[in-house]
Amino acid sequence: MNTAGDELVDVVPLGAVRARGTVEVAAGGRLLVRAGGLLQVYDREEFLAGTDAGPVVSLRVEEQERAAPTPDGGFLVAGAASVRAVGPDGGTRWTFAHDPWHGTPRARSAPALSPDGRLVAVVVPTPEPDRAQAALVYDAEPGRSYVWDRLLFLDAATGAVVGRQQLRSLASGVVLGWRPDGGAVAVSCWTAWHSWSTWWAEPTGSADAGDGIRIAGGTWMHALAGFLPGSRTLTQRYAEHVWPDDDRDELAVYDTASGGQVAVLDLAELAVDPQEDEFRSAEVLDGRHVLVPGRVFPAGGPPQTRHWLIDAASLRPLGRLAYPAAVGRDVTVLGDGTWLTEDGGGHLHRWALGRTEPAASA
Repeated sequence: MNTAGDELVDVVPLGAVRARGTVEVAAGGRLLVRAGGLLQVYDREEFLAGTDAGPVVSLRVEEQERAAPTPDGGFLVAGAASVRAVGPDGGTRWTFAHDPWHGTPRARSAPALSPDGRLVAVVVPTPEPDRAQAALVYDAEPGRSYVWDRLLFLDAATGAVVGRQQLRSLASGVVLGWRPDGGAVAVSCWTAWHSWSTWWAEPTGSADAGDGIRIAGGTWMHALAGFLPGSRTLTQRYAEHVWPDDDRDELAVYDTASGGQVAVLDLAELAVDPQEDEFRSAEVLDGRHVLVPGRVFPAGGPPQTRHWLIDAASLRPLGRLAYPAAVGRDVTVLGDGTWLTEDGGGHLHRWALGRTEPAASA
């Protein structure tokens, strides 16, 4: 274990508020709160101040749907066989229909709107056009076969397809995220028995230029975790135990401009028991720090939730965050250097870093 993982890093409490569901950051200084099938968008500062101003906009979705808010008060909603844009008044602006998903009939991810609001990135299934040319084929459903999924760019105003590219995946799960400058989208697909595959795709700027999308690079067994300054992307690998050498959790930073891996951290360095401890997420806190929650199993004691601070450039552990209150493994990074955790008692706590140099270990 890296001894830096045992050092304590100060945190500063910034207040608490009643939890109302799962909280995510939305554009324009807002928060998205998911509670069952109800999505509610709040003004961030009003919500964190505990005022009763109520949501700015709400939407109820079906169990098989995945949705994300848009800056203008609308939503993008993916279903089992369609993607649609919903306006602030709840009316449908456009619908893009596609073939139903293979396996469980539900959306694999929420659509991702580009930072400039022009493009919607979405992954959709592909029914079998020519099985003989496919390296992967999903045919578990009688009468229907699928080959590799497709990444599509849709025009955000009309829903028209302006870019398409085939991906080497038959995804049961998808993570999509645009680089903050809008120059590329990262798409991670989990395929059964093939782990995660991640690509960096760039819009070509013209539907006449190829298929409107250029795959700029990618990696395997790592999923998108977040974006760092410049062209760096944070990814996470999970111990899936599919192959004998697939037994570790790790973080890695890739330079998507060059395609190379520039830093890596085996999360066993933070573990108490590397065979049992769990690291299911990593969050980019700011341009210099990554926050890693984990569940560890100290010998002879009950499992504990711990959070570590990691240097974003080198992925060197800086220490364990010294919270004065209970925290869970779910973390919501707000984008201003502060973050939220839930205490298990129905309250969200907001935190900021104190000293980034570790304090003395307790």
